[in-house]
Amino acid sequence: MASAEKQEFLEKSKTFWNPGKTQAWQDMGVDLVIDRREGYLLWDMDGRRLIDLHLNGGTYNIGHRHPELVEVLNRGTQRFDMGNHHFPSLARTALAERLARICGGDMHYTMYGSGGAEAIDIALKTARHATQRRKIVSIINAYHGHTGLAVATGADRFKKIFLAEQPDDFVHVPFNDLNAMEDALKGKDVAALIMETIPATYGFPMPLPGYLQEVKKLCERYGALYIADEVQTGLMRCGEMWGYQRYGIQPDILVTGKGISGGIYPIACVVVREAYAGWLKQDGFAHMSTMGGAELGCLVAMKTLEILERPPVKPMINYIAETFRNGLADIMGLYPDFFVGIRQCGLVMGLEFDYPEGAKPVMKHLYENGVWAIFSTLDPRVLQFKPGVLMTTDLCQEVLERVERAVGLAYADCLGRGRRTSRNAA
Repeated sequence: MASAEKQEFLEKSKTFWNPGKTQAWQDMGVDLVIDRREGYLLWDMDGRRLIDLHLNGGTYNIGHRHPELVEVLNRGTQRFDMGNHHFPSLARTALAERLARICGGDMHYTMYGSGGAEAIDIALKTARHATQRRKIVSIINAYHGHTGLAVATGADRFKKIFLAEQPDDFVHVPFNDLNAMEDALKGKDVAALIMETIPATYGFPMPLPGYLQEVKKLCERYGALYIADEVQTGLMRCGEMWGYQRYGIQPDILVTGKGISGGIYPIACVVVREAYAGWLKQDGFAHMSTMGGAELGCLVAMKTLEILERPPVKPMINYIAETFRNGLADIMGLYPDFFVGIRQCGLVMGLEFDYPEGAKPVMKHLYENGVWAIFSTLDPRVLQFKPGVLMTTDLCQEVLERVERAVGLAYADCLGRGRRTSRNAA
Protein backbone atom coordinates (compact mmCIF):
# COMPACT_ATOMS: atom_id res chain seq x y z
CA MET A 1 0.00 0.00 0.00
CA ALA A 2 1.29 3.45 -0.89
CA SER A 3 2.62 5.58 1.92
CA ALA A 4 0.74 8.66 3.10
CA GLU A 5 3.46 10.81 1.53
CA LYS A 6 2.96 9.16 -1.86
CA GLN A 7 -0.81 9.40 -1.64
CA GLU A 8 -0.48 13.12 -0.94
CA PHE A 9 1.87 13.53 -3.89
CA LEU A 10 -0.47 11.66 -6.25
CA GLU A 11 -3.30 13.98 -5.27
CA LYS A 12 -1.09 16.96 -6.06
CA SER A 13 -0.22 15.36 -9.39
CA LYS A 14 -3.92 15.18 -10.24
CA THR A 15 -4.40 18.76 -9.11
CA PHE A 16 -1.46 20.40 -10.88
CA TRP A 17 -0.19 18.03 -13.60
CA ASN A 18 -2.35 15.48 -15.44
CA PRO A 19 -5.44 14.22 -13.63
CA GLY A 20 -6.52 11.80 -16.36
CA LYS A 21 -3.20 10.01 -16.70
CA THR A 22 -2.47 9.92 -12.98
CA GLN A 23 -5.88 8.42 -12.20
CA ALA A 24 -5.70 5.95 -15.10
CA TRP A 25 -2.51 4.42 -13.73
CA GLN A 26 -4.04 4.14 -10.28
CA ASP A 27 -7.11 2.44 -11.77
CA MET A 28 -4.77 -0.11 -13.36
CA GLY A 29 -3.10 -0.78 -10.02
CA VAL A 30 0.06 1.18 -10.79
CA ASP A 31 0.98 3.91 -8.29
CA LEU A 32 4.54 4.38 -9.57
CA VAL A 33 6.34 7.61 -8.77
CA ILE A 34 9.91 7.21 -9.99
CA ASP A 35 12.61 8.43 -7.66
CA ARG A 36 16.18 7.10 -7.89
CA ARG A 37 17.26 5.33 -11.06
CA GLU A 38 20.47 3.62 -12.17
CA GLY A 39 21.27 1.24 -15.02
CA TYR A 40 18.14 -0.78 -15.73
CA LEU A 41 16.74 -0.28 -12.24
CA LEU A 42 14.17 2.17 -10.90
CA TRP A 43 13.22 2.90 -7.33
CA ASP A 44 9.75 4.11 -6.42
CA MET A 45 9.54 7.03 -4.01
CA ASP A 46 8.57 4.47 -1.35
CA GLY A 47 11.88 2.68 -1.98
CA ARG A 48 10.59 -0.30 -4.00
CA ARG A 49 13.01 -1.61 -6.64
CA LEU A 50 11.84 -2.26 -10.22
CA ILE A 51 13.63 -3.65 -13.27
CA ASP A 52 12.84 -1.32 -16.17
CA LEU A 53 11.60 -3.16 -19.28
CA HIS A 54 9.71 -0.15 -20.57
CA LEU A 55 12.74 2.13 -20.97
CA ASN A 56 10.34 4.95 -21.83
CA GLY A 57 10.02 3.64 -25.38
CA GLY A 58 13.75 2.91 -25.65
CA THR A 59 14.95 6.23 -24.23
CA TYR A 60 16.99 4.31 -21.65
CA ASN A 61 18.30 1.81 -24.18
CA ILE A 62 21.76 1.79 -22.58
CA GLY A 63 20.40 2.31 -19.08
CA HIS A 64 19.49 5.17 -16.79
CA ARG A 65 22.19 7.72 -16.06
CA HIS A 66 24.90 5.81 -17.90
CA PRO A 67 28.11 6.99 -16.17
CA GLU A 68 29.91 7.82 -19.43
CA LEU A 69 27.02 9.99 -20.56
CA VAL A 70 26.86 11.75 -17.21
CA GLU A 71 30.59 12.46 -17.48
CA VAL A 72 30.26 13.80 -21.04
CA LEU A 73 27.40 16.07 -20.02
CA ASN A 74 29.21 17.35 -16.94
CA ARG A 75 32.37 18.07 -18.93
CA GLY A 76 30.34 19.62 -21.73
CA THR A 77 28.73 22.17 -19.43
CA GLN A 78 32.16 23.58 -18.68
CA ARG A 79 32.33 24.90 -22.24
CA PHE A 80 28.96 24.47 -23.99
CA ASP A 81 25.26 25.10 -23.49
CA MET A 82 22.40 24.60 -25.96
CA GLY A 83 24.10 26.86 -28.46
CA ASN A 84 22.44 29.08 -31.05
CA HIS A 85 20.47 27.23 -33.72
CA HIS A 86 21.14 29.91 -36.35
CA PHE A 87 24.90 29.40 -36.58
CA PRO A 88 27.32 26.61 -37.53
CA SER A 89 28.28 24.50 -34.53
CA LEU A 90 31.18 22.15 -33.91
CA ALA A 91 28.99 19.67 -32.02
CA ARG A 92 26.07 19.68 -34.47
CA THR A 93 28.34 19.23 -37.47
CA ALA A 94 30.35 16.46 -35.82
CA LEU A 95 27.20 14.50 -34.96
CA ALA A 96 25.79 15.03 -38.46
CA GLU A 97 29.02 13.73 -40.01
CA ARG A 98 28.92 10.67 -37.77
CA LEU A 99 25.28 9.93 -38.60
CA ALA A 100 26.01 10.14 -42.32
CA ARG A 101 28.65 7.45 -41.87
CA ILE A 102 26.54 5.21 -39.66
CA CYS A 103 23.43 5.42 -41.86
CA GLY A 104 25.36 4.51 -44.99
CA GLY A 105 24.15 4.70 -48.56
CA ASP A 106 23.94 8.31 -49.63
CA MET A 107 22.31 9.49 -46.41
CA HIS A 108 23.92 12.87 -46.05
CA TYR A 109 22.34 15.80 -44.19
CA THR A 110 21.11 15.83 -40.60
CA MET A 111 18.34 18.13 -39.37
CA TYR A 112 17.64 18.44 -35.66
CA GLY A 113 14.66 18.55 -33.35
CA SER A 114 14.31 18.42 -29.59
CA GLY A 115 12.06 15.33 -29.65
CA GLY A 116 10.88 12.56 -31.95
CA ALA A 117 7.53 14.09 -32.96
CA GLU A 118 9.20 17.35 -33.97
CA ALA A 119 11.67 15.34 -36.02
CA ILE A 120 8.78 13.52 -37.74
CA ASP A 121 7.31 16.90 -38.70
CA ILE A 122 10.66 17.92 -40.18
CA ALA A 123 10.85 14.67 -42.15
CA LEU A 124 7.34 15.12 -43.58
CA LYS A 125 7.98 18.73 -44.53
CA THR A 126 11.24 17.70 -46.18
CA ALA A 127 9.46 15.04 -48.25
CA ARG A 128 6.77 17.48 -49.32
CA HIS A 129 9.36 19.99 -50.47
CA ALA A 130 11.40 17.37 -52.32
CA THR A 131 8.43 15.89 -54.21
CA GLN A 132 6.18 18.95 -54.38
CA ARG A 133 3.34 16.64 -53.28
CA ARG A 134 1.18 16.91 -50.16
CA LYS A 135 -0.19 13.44 -49.48
CA ILE A 136 1.33 11.27 -46.73
CA VAL A 137 0.70 7.52 -46.32
CA SER A 138 1.07 5.76 -42.98
CA ILE A 139 -0.04 2.55 -41.30
CA ILE A 140 -3.40 2.12 -39.57
CA ASN A 141 -2.83 2.44 -35.83
CA ALA A 142 0.59 3.93 -36.43
CA TYR A 143 2.19 6.13 -33.84
CA HIS A 144 4.64 8.87 -34.79
CA GLY A 145 4.08 11.43 -32.04
CA HIS A 146 1.68 14.20 -31.12
CA THR A 147 2.77 17.35 -32.94
CA GLY A 148 0.84 18.88 -35.86
CA LEU A 149 1.83 16.71 -38.81
CA ALA A 150 3.01 13.72 -36.77
CA VAL A 151 -0.33 13.25 -35.03
CA ALA A 152 -2.15 13.23 -38.38
CA THR A 153 -0.23 10.09 -39.40
CA GLY A 154 -1.42 8.14 -36.37
CA ALA A 155 -4.47 6.60 -34.74
CA ASP A 156 -7.78 8.48 -34.47
CA ARG A 157 -7.61 8.39 -30.68
CA PHE A 158 -4.88 11.05 -30.66
CA LYS A 159 -6.31 13.18 -33.49
CA LYS A 160 -10.01 13.59 -32.83
CA ILE A 161 -9.64 14.92 -29.30
CA PHE A 162 -7.76 17.93 -30.72
CA LEU A 163 -9.79 18.22 -33.95
CA ALA A 164 -6.64 17.29 -35.89
CA GLU A 165 -8.14 15.05 -38.58
CA GLN A 166 -6.77 15.84 -42.04
CA PRO A 167 -8.40 13.19 -44.24
CA ASP A 168 -7.48 14.63 -47.63
CA ASP A 169 -3.74 14.68 -47.13
CA PHE A 170 -3.21 11.70 -44.83
CA VAL A 171 -4.01 8.15 -45.94
CA HIS A 172 -3.80 5.09 -43.70
CA VAL A 173 -3.35 1.50 -44.88
CA PRO A 174 -3.17 -1.84 -43.03
CA PHE A 175 0.24 -3.18 -42.05
CA ASN A 176 1.54 -6.12 -44.12
CA ASP A 177 -0.99 -5.47 -46.94
CA LEU A 178 0.89 -4.81 -50.19
CA ASN A 179 -2.26 -4.43 -52.28
CA ALA A 180 -3.55 -1.66 -50.04
CA MET A 181 -0.15 -0.01 -50.10
CA GLU A 182 -0.02 -0.03 -53.89
CA ASP A 183 -3.56 1.34 -54.11
CA ALA A 184 -2.49 4.25 -51.88
CA LEU A 185 0.67 5.00 -53.88
CA LYS A 186 -0.27 4.33 -57.49
CA GLY A 187 -1.88 7.73 -58.05
CA LYS A 188 1.65 9.19 -58.00
CA ASP A 189 0.46 11.97 -55.71
CA VAL A 190 2.08 10.79 -52.45
CA ALA A 191 5.02 12.71 -51.01
CA ALA A 192 6.09 10.00 -48.59
CA LEU A 193 5.26 6.79 -46.86
CA ILE A 194 6.20 6.96 -43.18
CA MET A 195 6.48 3.73 -41.27
CA GLU A 196 8.03 2.36 -38.12
CA THR A 197 10.12 -0.62 -39.17
CA ILE A 198 8.14 -2.54 -36.53
CA PRO A 199 5.08 -0.61 -35.26
CA ALA A 200 5.76 -0.22 -31.54
CA THR A 201 2.62 1.27 -30.01
CA TYR A 202 0.58 -1.18 -32.10
CA GLY A 203 2.18 -4.10 -30.26
CA PHE A 204 5.19 -4.87 -32.47
CA PRO A 205 3.52 -6.84 -35.27
CA MET A 206 6.37 -8.25 -37.34
CA PRO A 207 6.75 -7.49 -41.06
CA LEU A 208 5.97 -10.47 -43.25
CA PRO A 209 8.95 -11.84 -45.20
CA GLY A 210 9.70 -9.50 -48.08
CA TYR A 211 7.06 -6.92 -47.09
CA LEU A 212 9.34 -3.98 -46.35
CA GLN A 213 11.47 -4.63 -49.45
CA GLU A 214 8.36 -4.66 -51.66
CA VAL A 215 7.04 -1.50 -50.00
CA LYS A 216 10.32 0.25 -50.79
CA LYS A 217 10.05 -0.87 -54.42
CA LEU A 218 6.50 0.50 -54.60
CA CYS A 219 7.71 3.84 -53.26
CA GLU A 220 10.40 3.95 -55.94
CA ARG A 221 7.94 2.96 -58.67
CA TYR A 222 5.45 5.68 -57.79
CA GLY A 223 7.85 8.44 -56.76
CA ALA A 224 7.11 8.52 -53.01
CA LEU A 225 9.88 8.86 -50.46
CA TYR A 226 10.32 6.17 -47.82
CA ILE A 227 10.64 7.59 -44.29
CA ALA A 228 11.88 5.07 -41.72
CA ASP A 229 10.75 5.99 -38.20
CA GLU A 230 13.51 4.33 -36.18
CA VAL A 231 12.77 6.11 -32.91
CA GLN A 232 11.97 2.82 -31.15
CA THR A 233 13.53 0.20 -33.46
CA GLY A 234 16.90 1.83 -34.08
CA LEU A 235 20.11 2.08 -32.06
CA MET A 236 20.85 -1.67 -31.99
CA ARG A 237 17.47 -2.71 -30.61
CA CYS A 238 16.94 -5.03 -33.58
CA GLY A 239 20.53 -6.28 -33.48
CA GLU A 240 21.79 -3.78 -36.06
CA MET A 241 22.26 -0.06 -35.65
CA TRP A 242 19.01 0.55 -37.53
CA GLY A 243 16.07 -1.82 -37.73
CA TYR A 244 15.72 -1.37 -41.49
CA GLN A 245 19.17 -2.92 -41.93
CA ARG A 246 17.71 -6.22 -40.70
CA TYR A 247 15.35 -6.13 -43.66
CA GLY A 248 17.77 -5.14 -46.39
CA ILE A 249 16.36 -1.73 -47.30
CA GLN A 250 17.72 1.81 -47.45
CA PRO A 251 15.27 4.61 -46.64
CA ASP A 252 15.26 8.06 -48.18
CA ILE A 253 14.80 9.70 -44.79
CA LEU A 254 15.48 8.33 -41.30
CA VAL A 255 14.17 9.64 -37.98
CA THR A 256 15.86 8.78 -34.70
CA GLY A 257 15.11 10.03 -31.21
CA LYS A 258 14.52 8.72 -27.67
CA GLY A 259 17.56 6.46 -27.18
CA ILE A 260 20.01 8.70 -29.01
CA SER A 261 19.60 11.13 -26.13
CA GLY A 262 20.74 8.48 -23.69
CA GLY A 263 17.92 9.75 -21.50
CA ILE A 264 20.30 12.52 -20.48
CA TYR A 265 19.68 15.47 -22.83
CA PRO A 266 16.78 15.85 -25.31
CA ILE A 267 17.69 15.49 -28.98
CA ALA A 268 16.20 13.93 -32.12
CA CYS A 269 17.61 13.73 -35.63
CA VAL A 270 16.40 13.48 -39.22
CA VAL A 271 18.93 12.08 -41.69
CA VAL A 272 18.11 12.53 -45.38
CA ARG A 273 19.62 11.67 -48.73
CA GLU A 274 21.27 14.66 -50.34
CA ALA A 275 18.90 14.57 -53.33
CA TYR A 276 15.89 15.23 -51.08
CA ALA A 277 17.29 17.96 -48.83
CA GLY A 278 16.89 20.78 -51.31
CA TRP A 279 15.19 23.17 -48.90
CA LEU A 280 18.44 23.44 -46.92
CA LYS A 281 20.00 25.16 -49.93
CA GLN A 282 16.90 27.02 -51.12
CA ASP A 283 16.13 28.57 -47.75
CA GLY A 284 18.09 27.34 -44.76
CA PHE A 285 15.81 29.35 -42.45
CA ALA A 286 12.67 27.52 -43.62
CA HIS A 287 12.57 25.37 -40.48
CA MET A 288 13.93 26.57 -37.16
CA SER A 289 14.06 24.91 -33.76
CA THR A 290 15.58 26.84 -30.88
CA MET A 291 16.35 23.71 -28.89
CA GLY A 292 16.81 21.37 -31.86
CA GLY A 293 20.35 20.07 -32.04
CA ALA A 294 21.31 21.54 -28.69
CA GLU A 295 25.07 21.29 -28.45
CA LEU A 296 25.06 19.43 -25.13
CA GLY A 297 22.62 16.96 -26.64
CA CYS A 298 24.93 16.44 -29.62
CA LEU A 299 27.82 15.61 -27.29
CA VAL A 300 25.70 13.04 -25.45
CA ALA A 301 24.41 11.55 -28.72
CA MET A 302 27.93 11.07 -30.06
CA LYS A 303 28.93 9.20 -26.91
CA THR A 304 25.75 7.09 -27.12
CA LEU A 305 26.59 6.08 -30.70
CA GLU A 306 30.19 5.34 -29.72
CA ILE A 307 29.04 3.02 -26.92
CA LEU A 308 26.64 1.19 -29.23
CA GLU A 309 29.33 0.66 -31.90
CA ARG A 310 31.72 -1.09 -29.51
CA PRO A 311 32.52 -4.66 -30.65
CA PRO A 312 31.11 -6.52 -27.58
CA VAL A 313 27.64 -4.92 -27.88
CA LYS A 314 26.23 -6.83 -30.85
CA PRO A 315 27.14 -10.33 -29.52
CA MET A 316 25.67 -9.36 -26.15
CA ILE A 317 22.42 -8.27 -27.78
CA ASN A 318 22.22 -11.60 -29.60
CA TYR A 319 22.78 -13.41 -26.31
CA ILE A 320 20.13 -11.39 -24.47
CA ALA A 321 17.64 -11.94 -27.31
CA GLU A 322 18.22 -15.70 -27.31
CA THR A 323 18.04 -15.88 -23.51
CA PHE A 324 14.65 -14.19 -23.46
CA ARG A 325 13.34 -16.07 -26.49
CA ASN A 326 14.09 -19.43 -24.86
CA GLY A 327 12.98 -18.43 -21.37
CA LEU A 328 9.73 -16.86 -22.53
CA ALA A 329 8.97 -19.88 -24.72
CA ASP A 330 9.22 -22.06 -21.60
CA ILE A 331 6.79 -19.77 -19.75
CA MET A 332 4.43 -19.77 -22.75
CA GLY A 333 4.46 -23.56 -22.60
CA LEU A 334 3.02 -23.38 -19.08
CA TYR A 335 0.08 -21.19 -20.13
CA PRO A 336 -0.54 -21.95 -23.84
CA ASP A 337 -4.20 -20.92 -23.70
CA PHE A 338 -3.29 -17.49 -22.28
CA PHE A 339 0.27 -16.55 -23.28
CA VAL A 340 0.00 -17.26 -26.99
CA GLY A 341 2.74 -15.39 -28.84
CA ILE A 342 6.19 -13.84 -28.78
CA ARG A 343 6.80 -11.16 -31.39
CA GLN A 344 10.53 -10.57 -31.61
CA CYS A 345 13.24 -8.93 -33.65
CA GLY A 346 16.34 -8.72 -31.49
CA LEU A 347 15.31 -6.89 -28.33
CA VAL A 348 12.14 -5.47 -29.88
CA MET A 349 9.60 -7.79 -28.28
CA GLY A 350 5.85 -8.00 -27.80
CA LEU A 351 4.21 -10.68 -25.64
CA GLU A 352 0.71 -11.60 -26.85
CA PHE A 353 -2.07 -12.72 -24.49
CA ASP A 354 -5.33 -14.31 -25.62
CA TYR A 355 -7.63 -12.33 -23.37
CA PRO A 356 -9.28 -8.90 -23.85
CA GLU A 357 -6.67 -6.32 -22.81
CA GLY A 358 -4.72 -9.25 -21.38
CA ALA A 359 -1.44 -7.33 -21.18
CA LYS A 360 -2.89 -5.02 -18.52
CA PRO A 361 -3.22 -7.63 -15.74
CA VAL A 362 0.19 -9.00 -16.71
CA MET A 363 1.61 -5.49 -16.41
CA LYS A 364 -0.01 -5.08 -12.98
CA HIS A 365 1.40 -8.34 -11.64
CA LEU A 366 4.82 -7.60 -13.10
CA TYR A 367 4.74 -4.25 -11.32
CA GLU A 368 3.84 -5.94 -8.06
CA ASN A 369 6.70 -8.41 -8.63
CA GLY A 370 9.38 -5.81 -9.30
CA VAL A 371 9.33 -5.42 -13.11
CA TRP A 372 8.06 -2.42 -15.04
CA ALA A 373 6.78 -3.17 -18.55
CA ILE A 374 3.85 -1.52 -20.29
CA PHE A 375 0.91 -2.69 -22.41
CA SER A 376 0.68 -1.59 -26.04
CA THR A 377 -1.63 1.41 -26.16
CA LEU A 378 -3.21 0.50 -29.51
CA ASP A 379 -3.36 -3.27 -28.88
CA PRO A 380 -3.58 -3.93 -25.14
CA ARG A 381 -3.51 -7.69 -25.66
CA VAL A 382 0.23 -7.21 -26.23
CA LEU A 383 2.81 -6.35 -23.57
CA GLN A 384 5.75 -4.28 -24.77
CA PHE A 385 8.81 -6.12 -23.50
CA LYS A 386 12.00 -4.11 -24.00
CA PRO A 387 15.21 -5.43 -22.45
CA GLY A 388 18.12 -3.02 -22.50
CA VAL A 389 21.00 -3.67 -24.88
CA LEU A 390 23.56 -3.79 -22.05
CA MET A 391 21.63 -6.00 -19.60
CA THR A 392 23.64 -8.48 -17.56
CA THR A 393 23.11 -12.24 -17.54
CA ASP A 394 22.02 -12.19 -13.90
CA LEU A 395 19.43 -9.49 -14.54
CA CYS A 396 18.01 -11.42 -17.52
CA GLN A 397 17.52 -14.50 -15.34
CA GLU A 398 15.93 -12.44 -12.58
CA VAL A 399 13.50 -10.94 -15.09
CA LEU A 400 12.47 -14.39 -16.36
CA GLU A 401 11.78 -15.63 -12.83
CA ARG A 402 9.61 -12.61 -12.10
CA VAL A 403 7.81 -12.83 -15.45
CA GLU A 404 6.91 -16.48 -14.83
CA ARG A 405 5.41 -15.58 -11.46
CA ALA A 406 3.49 -12.59 -12.84
CA VAL A 407 2.08 -14.43 -15.87
CA GLY A 408 0.86 -17.19 -13.58
CA LEU A 409 -0.95 -14.71 -11.36
CA ALA A 410 -2.48 -12.92 -14.34
CA TYR A 411 -3.56 -16.28 -15.78
CA ALA A 412 -5.38 -17.06 -12.53
CA ASP A 413 -7.04 -13.63 -12.54
CA CYS A 414 -8.16 -13.78 -16.17
CA LEU A 415 -9.10 -17.41 -16.61
CA GLY A 416 -9.88 -18.33 -13.02
CA ARG A 417 -7.39 -21.15 -12.91
CA GLY A 418 -4.51 -21.82 -10.57
CA ARG A 419 -0.90 -21.08 -11.35
CA ARG A 420 1.02 -23.92 -12.87
CA THR A 421 4.34 -25.25 -11.56
CA SER A 422 7.40 -24.49 -13.64
CA ARG A 423 8.76 -27.44 -15.54
CA ASN A 424 12.16 -26.36 -14.25
CA ALA A 425 11.09 -26.50 -10.60
CA ALA A 426 12.80 -29.04 -8.38
